Amino acid sequence: MIDNTGDNDSESCIYVLLTDTGTLFTTLIKSFTAAPYNHASLALDEELSEVFSFGRKCPRKPWAGGFVEEDVYEGTFRHFPGTRCVLLRLRISKQQRDAAIRTIRSFQKEKHVYRYNLIGLLGVLMNLDIETKNAYFCSQFVSEALRKSGLSLWDRPSTLVTPNDFLHHPAFEMVYEGLLYDYPLLNRDRLKYIRNVEEAASELEEQAV
Repeated sequence: MIDNTGDNDSESCIYVLLTDTGTLFTTLIKSFTAAPYNHASLALDEELSEVFSFGRKCPRKPWAGGFVEEDVYEGTFRHFPGTRCVLLRLRISKQQRDAAIRTIRSFQKEKHVYRYNLIGLLGVLMNLDIETKNAYFCSQFVSEALRKSGLSLWDRPSTLVTPNDFLHHPAFEMVYEGLLYDYPLLNRDRLKYIRNVEEAASELEEQAV
């Protein structure tokens, strides 16, 4: 449940999570960008319990993409436990945070109409502003959600914002960089369960050989 209460004048925070799963798709993008991280997500809390982006809806189907509510313990991240990440914090007003939450809610309510902006992603790699109706790629979504919250961080359209732009923007503070599953605020019990399942699956595969 998203908390939407509190004093609108108080300082608050929102987070951007940049990741590198090492998938073939992100490796292909990295060959063009040479950037360390090529996926961006918007997180509402430091524990990463509410994370949103545009990406693959099914871990094994990279081309079936759209608006996703990401679970760092499941889905794509669970299939790629060696994912590296950097977590960035942006200090904002409570009013701006409330606006960001309203924007995310609107995406949640209409998530079935949104799709992944693959053409736009190719455009940003060539520095071309290609906007497609109801379609976003990851960093375009994060940038646009922040812009609709009154946070215009760049003097260019969201279709030309890359994950690397968040990494180097002076408004963001780095909270953590390293392996995603080494991040100290994640739930240790859930991580232990994931690792136990992985070890059991590995043992079954070895026995089947």
